[in-house]
Amino acid sequence: MNAIGKLLGLAVVLVFFAGSVVAQVPRNIMTESGEPLVQPPLDDIVEPTTTISKRVIPYESLREADIFWKKRIWRIIDIREKMNLPFGYPERPFINILIDAAKADENPMRVFQDEKFQMQLDTNELNNVLFDQDTIEITDPETYETRLEVIRNDINPADIKRYRVKEIWFFDKESSSMQVRILGIAPVVPVRADNGDLIGERAMFWIYYPEARHYLARERVFSPYNDASPMTWEDLLEMRYFSSYIFKESNVKDLRLQDEYTGRELLMQAERIKAEIFNFEHDLWSY
Repeated sequence: MNAIGKLLGLAVVLVFFAGSVVAQVPRNIMTESGEPLVQPPLDDIVEPTTTISKRVIPYESLREADIFWKKRIWRIIDIREKMNLPFGYPERPFINILIDAAKADENPMRVFQDEKFQMQLDTNELNNVLFDQDTIEITDPETYETRLEVIRNDINPADIKRYRVKEIWFFDKESSSMQVRILGIAPVVPVRADNGDLIGERAMFWIYYPEARHYLARERVFSPYNDASPMTWEDLLEMRYFSSYIFKESNVKDLRLQDEYTGRELLMQAERIKAEIFNFEHDLWSY
């Protein structure tokens, strides 16, 4: 009994001593310059590490001989739709994720000017895309002389309301299944005339999605139902947890649907393309 009591007493002392050591860990760590390195408070109950350590599952390798049928499709994701609201999350909008990945100091993500991923943008070209230049007339308050001055305005993330998605639907004979893979994503900015009227829109840049998966897998998506949800942007896009509509399919004239149809016919043609993809696989299994 005495030996057991001594062991219990020693254990209590060790626990107390360990607690004292932990309690005395300094908050401010001195750096080489002599200035304290203050650790910011954690805005959570635990340090989130799930997305940081997440591995991207590589795509299954395909053979050209097994691709029985394929079709290129272009879609529009409008972030004003309820299902797409996470794309515009104010604290971390999707456009900021793409820009930060493209401007990373180490191993930056490649961005392209065209949707065929042939013309890559360097840092200077990307900066020109991200800034909007305008010429304004300035009047000197003392001499009342006027002069023209060029100013650069940052792209406002709130102005990015739509994204273009380029994808390929294909039927794989090896697995006997219809599959889809996203090829590229492009943020769309409005184009305005000198008087401020909206005259169209343009793609800022294109990212090659198969390469971007590794960057998007480290970014968590805001979930309106569960703040602890580990879903990443790569998960969202792979599971196609977004709302979109078709605005173009591969065709001999390379025209968009809106170039040939308007109004109700435009919507009907988009639904026709979607039904055509579904019915293709259905008809293969029906006969």
